[in-house]
Amino acid sequence: MTGEAARNDQGRLTEVTGLERDRDRLGRASTAERVADILRDRIAEGYFPPGARLSEESIGGALGVSRNTLREAFRLLTHERLLVHELNRGVFVRVVTVEDLNDIYRVRTLVECAAVRSLGRGPYGAAATAAIAAIEAAVRAGEAASEARAWQDLSTANIRFHQGIVALAGSPRTEELMRGVLAELRLVFHVMADPRRFYAPYLTRNRQIVEVLQAGDAPEAERLLHAYLEDARSQLSGAYAQRIAES
Repeated sequence: MTGEAARNDQGRLTEVTGLERDRDRLGRASTAERVADILRDRIAEGYFPPGARLSEESIGGALGVSRNTLREAFRLLTHERLLVHELNRGVFVRVVTVEDLNDIYRVRTLVECAAVRSLGRGPYGAAATAAIAAIEAAVRAGEAASEARAWQDLSTANIRFHQGIVALAGSPRTEELMRGVLAELRLVFHVMADPRRFYAPYLTRNRQIVEVLQAGDAPEAERLLHAYLEDARSQLSGAYAQRIAES
């Protein structure tokens, strides 16, 4: 076995280490949807980085599922644009293009701004108040992560902030749509070398948005959010294009 082949085998072992702990999430019925949920979370966490090949044998063994179940889970995640199948090579975590990135932000702007707009002016009802409280909790988690220099936790808190924004619409279908969009976005951040650069500067803006929402001024919150997303798209798109070119 060559040194490179040995390193590849070791890498595959490392990738599936710990997946055994996810077996409990499958329950007694090991459905493709549950397997897809586990793999989606792992991809979003960076457990399987962009460009990584997913081994049917290793993952199926770790989760204790059949090859057919795993292949159906792969198909579902391919449909969500998180995986890509390459003929005679296998299934890989997708590498997002710059064009994809710009489209992700286009969708985010449409959906997130509409969710805030749907509130109108306060005072808000119980559901909206609870959703705003969840957004504020995500902001506090991000601030704590930044102070601790825990950049992966800061990334997670930022995603939860935006999931909270979407939840203002009170639409399970919209939340499901955005779960896939935000998971795809995390593929971009896993390529970037310095996540702090793209999260820390927006903490203050997250705090500003949630405080405006708490004050009952959704129109102003929407204005702030629209500018925020456009600035983020512009900054990240340029840096990502450079990073991809270097790779």
